[in-house]
Amino acid sequence: MPARERWSSATSPAKLAQGAVHVWAVRLDRSSSQVDDLRDTLSGDELDRASRFYFDRDRRRFVCARGSLRQILGAYLEVDPADLSFSYGLYGKPALSRAEAGALSFNVSHSSELALMAVAPADIELGVDVEEVRAMPDRDDIARQCFAPSEIARLQALPVTMREDAFYRCWTRKEAYLKALGDGLAKPLDSFDVSFGVDEPVELRVVGDRRESERWTLVALDPGPGFAAALVATRGIRKVECRSWTETYPRVADAVTSGAGKAL
Repeated sequence: MPARERWSSATSPAKLAQGAVHVWAVRLDRSSSQVDDLRDTLSGDELDRASRFYFDRDRRRFVCARGSLRQILGAYLEVDPADLSFSYGLYGKPALSRAEAGALSFNVSHSSELALMAVAPADIELGVDVEEVRAMPDRDDIARQCFAPSEIARLQALPVTMREDAFYRCWTRKEAYLKALGDGLAKPLDSFDVSFGVDEPVELRVVGDRRESERWTLVALDPGPGFAAALVATRGIRKVECRSWTETYPRVADAVTSGAGKAL
């Protein structure tokens, strides 16, 4: 049966149990003083990346996302957020480096003024994606280019008024899987299929590869009105806990889980 979770507010993380995943909702529209405090925790290369953004809004969002990630990971590891360092995979997937690398696995996504940060024990591979649901004039063209044939057919069969939300549910679930793999777009988006109907079981199916399909658990997240989100983690996770890092974003969320079609 689907598991119902609540985004509970917290200022420090609880201990991660074996097989647990914590998903943190973080608001990025912070005050100037908060942005300054978060900027002070960033490394030189992160500050350099921030400086490349043309718009102040995008620069601020990057600083808040990276600074908040450091705060959260630092709290789990009981180290100064500024002391953390990161390494990056071939396609840019971040990971902790140095001694902390064997302690935690994490993944981050942000859209508009919301970031989601998933944290788990190091033996769990995971990916998370969040998107602001907004009008997209070329939505159907993107679906035809990127979605699997079965996904396109199901999307087109829906009433027009339902397609926008369905598109984003499908998109975030596919992106979360690619981020969990960590190999960018090396895996074609049409080589696997996800469910995205409101009332159907949450499923991830890799075409012609049952073992790969069974390797992963897909979790549909609802961080609040106007957003779609999903988590993908290696099979065997026992619990997904959804939390807000600040008091500004306590939302009710459904965490609907699937491991090759089965709920946690």
